[in-house]
Amino acid sequence: MDGPITQPAPAADLIGPAIRSAREAQGISLRELARRIGVSPSFVSQLERNKANASVGTLYALVEALGLSLDELMVKDSASVGDTDAAGDGSQPPSAAFVDQVRGNSQDVRIAEWPPVEAPMQPAGSRARVQFPGVLWERLTRAADPFVEFLHVEYGPGSSSCAPDNMMRHGGREYGYVISGRISVQVGFDRYELSPGDAVTFDSMTPHRLSNPFDEPCQAVWVVVGRRGDERGRGAPTPTADVTHLPSLPA
Repeated sequence: MDGPITQPAPAADLIGPAIRSAREAQGISLRELARRIGVSPSFVSQLERNKANASVGTLYALVEALGLSLDELMVKDSASVGDTDAAGDGSQPPSAAFVDQVRGNSQDVRIAEWPPVEAPMQPAGSRARVQFPGVLWERLTRAADPFVEFLHVEYGPGSSSCAPDNMMRHGGREYGYVISGRISVQVGFDRYELSPGDAVTFDSMTPHRLSNPFDEPCQAVWVVVGRRGDERGRGAPTPTADVTHLPSLPA
């Protein structure tokens, strides 16, 4: 990835121990986890000890291999929100039981009860986020939502979601709206260059790629609807470590 954003990830020192904890809880060895995501065991060890800086794509491959959501690794910038939630409402993501219910009833989500919205407002200074070289994701909801991923994203100059010969596909439908800068979106054989005010909509099962070949960062609002309830995505291949597309956020 060329021209990466060099600003360090907020609270990145928390991600390594979280990965190690999840791996050990599932009884997965370093070697086995490394095999699943196509990297060396020494790299996984260094990542868990915060001695290596993984790309977002590697992080995405890790959470997929561990059966986690990226939201479980997202952190709030302590410099912005202090030791407690900015709103002090103690809002929590939907329970695991609720998410299991949604998964089990994916053909008809009306069967599942919608989780309550405990805190309608998400202040700009306390968004949950993940940042690695080139790409930044910030969640625009206070808590994880099992039905939609609502994000503010930034792609730095030279960054991309995946290699040109390894385009991404998964369940759901995507909507993007560019706030500033420009971004190239390839959907199947078609390519679109989006400028401020432009929007795009596409079926996420169609192979697609986001890239920023321009000389300024692109900021956009990105929405993925129905990823977890889309049975078509169950047969999609596991992303390889160089894929840096939108993660599966709901916890």
